[in-house]
Amino acid sequence: MKRGMLSAQAVGLLLLVPPPLFWAGNFIVGRAMRGEVPPFTLSFWRWAVALCCLLPFAWGAMRRDRALYWAHRWRVARITLAGVVAFTSLVYVGLQWTAAANGLLLNSFIPILILLFGALFFGQRLVPAQVFGLALSFAGVLTIVLHGEWARLLALDVSAGDLLVFAAMVCWAFYTLWLRGIPPEIDRLGLMGVQAGLGLLVLGPLCLAERAAGLVPSWSGESLAALAYLGVFPSVFAYLFYTLGVARVGAARAGLFIHLIPVFGVALAVAFLRETLHPYHGVGIAAILGGIACAVRSR
Repeated sequence: MKRGMLSAQAVGLLLLVPPPLFWAGNFIVGRAMRGEVPPFTLSFWRWAVALCCLLPFAWGAMRRDRALYWAHRWRVARITLAGVVAFTSLVYVGLQWTAAANGLLLNSFIPILILLFGALFFGQRLVPAQVFGLALSFAGVLTIVLHGEWARLLALDVSAGDLLVFAAMVCWAFYTLWLRGIPPEIDRLGLMGVQAGLGLLVLGPLCLAERAAGLVPSWSGESLAALAYLGVFPSVFAYLFYTLGVARVGAARAGLFIHLIPVFGVALAVAFLRETLHPYHGVGIAAILGGIACAVRSR
């Protein structure tokens, strides 16, 4: 019994590694596409591609669990609005104005918000190891984002883009916590299909309003390739793995893995943008991994 529980925990932790990688790519692509595809249009077509990928595999579960969806309709609606509609749209809108460093810094607040909201609204108890691990990993994030120069923290300006990205982080924190309320008998792949479908019903009018305002996308081979990436990896695989990981290890531990986004962001920048890896990157990554190790070992 105990060995089986440990195995489930290990699987859950492994499932939480790919989502930060895919979401790091999401920030890079979202920032790169800001001049070609308007934010609500990008969010709509991202989830349209995701739904097309999900339906062949999720349709059977969606039909089978439709009574459960209705029985828990408000929970399903909450996680859809928070995790699919609000989070992705606010990130893409915010990336129109905020700098990359600001976006990464604000993104690192997600584990803090999960622990804070969990303690305030969901009765979750914080243990010292979680608090220490959170502080250590957050210090690692700041080291990477600030290039090892802590004086830069005072120079970060708060803009409309910063506030929008921060609002997206709040939405993701609640999405993570609300996921725990979804009964385990609901198939997670089918649930993803339902979320994508419901999200499109909300994003559709927003996309049309954006177009009516004169914001028309400029489609090209590059933008279509970016859309394909957004629709498959950050939308399908990342959400599915994250949902399964939350179910196995809990919201607080799962949220801490968000700190891996800037780690993977540095790796992607080195691999695709040929940027140089500096000593502060190594210090920051070591602190992040050390913080995650402290938190996941806590009970």
